[in-house]
Amino acid sequence: MILTWSIKKFRKKNRHSLNSIKKYIDAIDKLNGFTGMFAGFLTILLVVLVTVDVVNRYFLDISSVAVQELEWHLFAAAFLIGAAYTLREDSHVRVDLFYSKFKPKTQAWINLIGFLLFFLPFCMIIIISSKDFVIMSFNIAEKSPDPGGLPARYILKSVLPLSFLLLIFQGTSLFLKSLLTILNKEQEN
Repeated sequence: MILTWSIKKFRKKNRHSLNSIKKYIDAIDKLNGFTGMFAGFLTILLVVLVTVDVVNRYFLDISSVAVQELEWHLFAAAFLIGAAYTLREDSHVRVDLFYSKFKPKTQAWINLIGFLLFFLPFCMIIIISSKDFVIMSFNIAEKSPDPGGLPARYILKSVLPLSFLLLIFQGTSLFLKSLLTILNKEQEN
């Protein structure tokens, strides 16, 4: 009873804050919707490129190191950039023995605690540890070591911390949705 009264009081006092939270959630979801479309575009481009490469190699006996490198660059970029969109859509692979059977509030608590204990620290570790890796790549204007390979490998390497930053944004959106669910302000499926 005291908890219910506290939640009602919180809602009245913080109505503006709750609207700001919802605006943040909408903005991040929209941003990662765009990144998901971009990752989809990269995937379509990758399929076309692989098809052309296979036809060239097996029927025309033509091979290119640059094309093969571009294939794995596109795959890596699509995978990394699409991760935040996949989180938004709740489409990541998970071993779900109990979670789906829980009530929305229990799921929200699991999401909230999981974000703070595992998700956020892991993403921060990746961003911090990849910083020097990316900076060094830019400083030396890293390119492919293979003859005929692609220049500007540093562009691909810069996608790594960017993708984990997008994951943090989307994870924060999930965290806030969970918080709103816990506060009974909004029920998320």
